[in-house]
Amino acid sequence: MNDYDPPNPDESLTTATPVRRPRVRRMLWNRKGGRIVAAAVMVPVIGLSVGLATSPSASAGQLASGARPAAGPLSGGGGSNARSGPAAGGASGTVGSVSKSTFTLTTFAGQKVTVDETSSTKYQKGTSSTSASAITKGERVLVLGTTSGTTIKATQVIVQTSSAAAATAGQVVPFQRGASTTSKQVGQIPANYSQGSGTIVSGTAANKATKAALAAYPGGVVDRVVKLSNGEYEVHNIGVNWPHHIFVNQDFKVVGAN
Repeated sequence: MNDYDPPNPDESLTTATPVRRPRVRRMLWNRKGGRIVAAAVMVPVIGLSVGLATSPSASAGQLASGARPAAGPLSGGGGSNARSGPAAGGASGTVGSVSKSTFTLTTFAGQKVTVDETSSTKYQKGTSSTSASAITKGERVLVLGTTSGTTIKATQVIVQTSSAAAATAGQVVPFQRGASTTSKQVGQIPANYSQGSGTIVSGTAANKATKAALAAYPGGVVDRVVKLSNGEYEVHNIGVNWPHHIFVNQDFKVVGAN
């Protein structure tokens, strides 16, 4: 029997009376000693009570931290599916507020994004280089960099001179709180694809795959690019109801989405 097992019924009948009554009398006779004994007796009881009270909360926390919902709220609005840590990605949309080293943008699906600029951030307008002064409220931009949630540390900001992205934005299903996740498949999905497989990539390959994905399905936030075993790429898209996975081939052309 351990410390928390109930006593044997037979033991309580034969031993409880002669053992515990003298202790009660001593506790009443010596108040100071009684307080010490009472505290000692209460400690395991309190510990047990605390353990029982906190274990359901701990279980709920563990379940929450391990959960991977199909869609859910992100800071700044919009929604998300399962996310990784900071990784190469990006977003496109319309510039909102602008400050010395940061600006905000809103994607075509309504997701708000914070863009952090550094001394190494490169700026481009069309095919020409430009400076940070080109980033003004109302401009349409494509941002590439390291994505963490809805914040992007920009390595490159491209001012878009055409409305092609806005024209294709209608294919994207914006996130709406309480709405069921859209489940559909477009184009070709790699035969052996399983969510979570592949290797997260960065650099030129990640940038090209992100550009291609956001050109075809603007509105979300790319939070990682994964190279699959067949050499193609899965571009992981958050902040929208659909698509969450955009597939780009080795020539960096979009071939499917789900």
